[in-house]
Amino acid sequence: MSQFGYAIRELSAAQKSAKGVSLYSRYVNRPAGRVLAAAGYSMKLTPNQITMISGVFTFAGVVMIAVLQPSPAAAAGIFAALTLGFALDSADGQLARLTGTGSAAGEWLDHVVDCAKMLAIHMAVLVSFYRHFGFSDPRYLFIPVAFQFTAVVVFFGGILTEQLKRADRLRSGSSGPAPTAAASTLRSVALLPVDYGMFCALFLLFGSRDVFLALYCCLLAAHVLFMVVFLVKWYRELSVPGR
Repeated sequence: MSQFGYAIRELSAAQKSAKGVSLYSRYVNRPAGRVLAAAGYSMKLTPNQITMISGVFTFAGVVMIAVLQPSPAAAAGIFAALTLGFALDSADGQLARLTGTGSAAGEWLDHVVDCAKMLAIHMAVLVSFYRHFGFSDPRYLFIPVAFQFTAVVVFFGGILTEQLKRADRLRSGSSGPAPTAAASTLRSVALLPVDYGMFCALFLLFGSRDVFLALYCCLLAAHVLFMVVFLVKWYRELSVPGR
């Protein structure tokens, strides 16, 4: 069996839980990441190298958002770069599990790149709104600022909650992973508006100013709603000792 075939077989049998994951991530991004992880394994790449390649594609898309005039061709290029970067972001963790080379440094690098991505992409939208969309009114320019704020708060809150729960399990003498419930299809559908993959797909409409703005605002509203729900949920979970 080829190295690629071996990697695909092993990765298919060792996927992370689908709990708390949207349909896009479960059925599109993770499978795409599995193929890319297998390709990386065949080329003897390390997880950190995959993370950096992911960053290259993602930030290429970010630069295109900021500098290119909105058009169908620009939209296709941005979508391709962001989507491939997202799939590679899944591939690095899968490759780390396959090779047993996961590390604190690798996890740190992955999270730093993710945080930088969230900050940069909405900054690029802000630049494009001002330079190319003709939005000089501060009310329009506030939209990507609000989106950036919401995305970073949710990202940081989720990471911190995970780390605090892990520390709490260690203090209580439980070193194993937290128990997971079965994945809910309804929850997977509900999470679609806040899935980064769906945000990437929004840029397919980058060539149409009014449509892009309307859907960007819709996704912002969804992120604000989920931010409130997630923050309340996480606080309550952390308020229960030993949970």
